[in-house]
Amino acid sequence: MHHEVPLDYESAIKFMFDQLPMFTRTGIDALNPKLDKIQQLCNHIGNPEKQFKSIHIAGTNGKGSTSHILAACLQEAGYKTGLYTSPHLIDLRERIRVDGQLLDKQLLTLFINTFRDIIDTVMPSYFELNVALAFWAFAKEKVDIAIIETGLGGRWDSTNIIIPEISVITNISLDHTHILGHTIPEIAAEKAGIIKEKKPVIIGLSQDETAAVFSRYAILNHTQLIYADIMFDGAIVRTDAASQTIKFVDTRNYNIIEIETDLLGSFQADNLKTSLATIVTLQSLGWNVDLDIFKRAVTKVKALTGLRGRWETVQTAPLVIADVAHNPNGMSMVTQQLQHPQFSQKQQHIIVGFVADKDVKEALSLLPQDARYYFTQAAIPRALNVAELQALAQEQGMEGSAYPTVDLALEAALHHCDEADLILITGSFFIVGEALEYLDNKKTNNKKIAI
Repeated sequence: MHHEVPLDYESAIKFMFDQLPMFTRTGIDALNPKLDKIQQLCNHIGNPEKQFKSIHIAGTNGKGSTSHILAACLQEAGYKTGLYTSPHLIDLRERIRVDGQLLDKQLLTLFINTFRDIIDTVMPSYFELNVALAFWAFAKEKVDIAIIETGLGGRWDSTNIIIPEISVITNISLDHTHILGHTIPEIAAEKAGIIKEKKPVIIGLSQDETAAVFSRYAILNHTQLIYADIMFDGAIVRTDAASQTIKFVDTRNYNIIEIETDLLGSFQADNLKTSLATIVTLQSLGWNVDLDIFKRAVTKVKALTGLRGRWETVQTAPLVIADVAHNPNGMSMVTQQLQHPQFSQKQQHIIVGFVADKDVKEALSLLPQDARYYFTQAAIPRALNVAELQALAQEQGMEGSAYPTVDLALEAALHHCDEADLILITGSFFIVGEALEYLDNKKTNNKKIAI
């Protein structure tokens, strides 16, 4: 079928959202455990995936932060850097950035108009289409290197048609078990699918249950494994509202490396180790990156890359924090963070909602018992119904009310809390995205009124 009338940007975005099976909305039915469609699509659009160098990142938690830290380092080193992550929080173009800037609207529109017939023929999923768009945009923008985050798993993830300089696997815990497998070794094998022939592999977290799996894949691919947490040991030495200072020991020479970063949350120490090990490895491959560049870049990751929703302070008095933790491992990190003296003295109000395919019972059991809860659901079909969520939480003795939308939950929390209190928004990317959009708009409107 031939399309006469070119679409404008709004229609192009609508086309992306409308036509296609979408994991975000429907879950497992939208997944394609093959790489045939992304391969077909990329063959039709000129194989952009072969036109830029890349770093590929998988892992249960931390891959978004790690991707952004690495992009910040490469930008700081002067490389034109692509960054592909998912899902987005507010705007689809957050998924595809060049040097920290959102994908150009005209490029997105051009892509859809140029390849609409091919897209209609191949019928890719929403995610496959996003990946093809990212690869095409990075090739067109002639990036020096792109940081590519897997969407889900590794082996059959649509991003897995690249041959990266380095593959990075942050950690393995139980998430998406109905798709990736019910045990840690099974999930590790899925993620290990991104390991490529003779390309070094950075593992963020050494775990007994995954070691044999990763060794096997590294041997089969004639490559070496580098364990970031064995190469670097780290301790947080100072935290305030805007930054934290972490001391790392390089276990190869016992040098002490002190870094300051704008990323908050104790879990970032792990992501910084993983990133540092990746930068050291890139340097050994001849890339112009080093420790000084790393130290400069990590002081301004948010400014360089636009990263949001990772223990993000959205406002103060009351303190509003947003974090995209969405599985048991992420929740336990959030709870650990809430026990920090600067938060534990505050009355805690927690806005929470999940998608239905998570281990919600387990995630809830890891959250603090004594907070006041505002249960809600995101405006997507995959969201766990708020009444079900409240029932699950009540079984665990958690106190709180149910709100049909994130905006209403936020309004209620802001209404009930004191300036000295803390509001935390968590449970899924979609909850955090809707909350950030609401709060961003509120700030803009307040500014308008102030004028």
